Amino acid sequence: MGLLALGINHKTASLELREKVAFTPERLEAALREACANAGVQELAILSTCNRTEFYGQVPENGGDALLSWLSQYQQLPLSDISASLYRHEGEAAVRHMMRVAAGLDSMVLGEPQILGQVKTAYGQAAAAGTLGPELERLFQSTFATAKQVRTDTAIGANPVSVGYAAVMLARQIFSELRDSEALLIGAGEMIELVGKHLFEQGVTKITVANRTLARGQALAQQFGARAITLEDIPDALVHADIVISSTAAPLPILGKGMVERALKKRRHKPVFMVDIAVPRDIEPEVADLQDVYLYTVDDLHSVIDDNMRSRQEAAREAEIIVTTCAQQFMHHKREQGALSTMTAYRQQADAVREQELAKAMSALKKGDDPAAVLERLSRQLMNKMLHAPTIAMKKAAAAGEQDKLDWASDLLGVRSARRGDKDDPA
Repeated sequence: MGLLALGINHKTASLELREKVAFTPERLEAALREACANAGVQELAILSTCNRTEFYGQVPENGGDALLSWLSQYQQLPLSDISASLYRHEGEAAVRHMMRVAAGLDSMVLGEPQILGQVKTAYGQAAAAGTLGPELERLFQSTFATAKQVRTDTAIGANPVSVGYAAVMLARQIFSELRDSEALLIGAGEMIELVGKHLFEQGVTKITVANRTLARGQALAQQFGARAITLEDIPDALVHADIVISSTAAPLPILGKGMVERALKKRRHKPVFMVDIAVPRDIEPEVADLQDVYLYTVDDLHSVIDDNMRSRQEAAREAEIIVTTCAQQFMHHKREQGALSTMTAYRQQADAVREQELAKAMSALKKGDDPAAVLERLSRQLMNKMLHAPTIAMKKAAAAGEQDKLDWASDLLGVRSARRGDKDDPA
């Protein structure tokens, strides 16, 4: 049984594959329980975002292969398609990977803070599903502490750079003056909240938030003086929107080619800038074929992001050192805990022998046996029983020529120096 991290992300898999592998929040808890039951995994968490789907678990040998087989069947994808884009980390490498992800070191936008919230969501979903055991609990808590240390001790989060920020910066390249633009934001999650704040900071005052539930949209819109509408009102709002940025968890596209085409006619083909941050996509890819539409997906934001990341490179190097140190410390503590359980079991065994022999001695004393003889017998019995198992093991090692085990046993029992003294004694 060991720690395992496996998955795909924006570096290894296309947007199309990430869409197919992604889990919607509504079905994730049930998926966790099903994965554990079908793959024989005791502890499991799934991190599923627009840029990655990852499994973190305490799994038996070959548990990773079982998880992949389950994923292939669950998402109805050929195993070969997933395997071609897969990465897998075990033990300390798995710990380090999770810490790097939470610290924003593995994100499309280096150091972006939203991923930590998403890791915390994955933790909460695993806890709710009942698949968060003691090993993953310790790993998540250590990961949260590491991410906090990275934020505190480095400047990796000094500049407000995120996918949402990159989308706004790209809009600035399309429209020389954003203040004159109207924006339509679809969704009411954390990403849309950041986009709205960035647009407002850039002077965009005419912002509309479209969401499935009007109350949630209104709560978000109030933060930057926007108005809220439902998804059904999008066709009318689209007519006036110069900027459209969408990020929902909808399983099917919200904006189709026909809807956008009708809006363009009413706009008299005034250009529209669109960014689809969602996975699965909110905007049909065919919309890009329309004239006067500039449609970008999360993968298209790379160049914008690269321009804003250079200042974080030094901070990232410092963060990598912190992550590596914390991962090593976690594994050191984990190994100590493993030894502690062995020591506890050994102490319990020794205590059982002690109580058994003490009971015999007390019985002999009550019968009137000589106390000195009783103590002598007690001490010999304790010594013989405690040394029986180690003696048998060392005899087997000697017979098999396993000198390394004998040397280790000598260190464990504290007699190696005595053995060396006997060997080196010229007399």
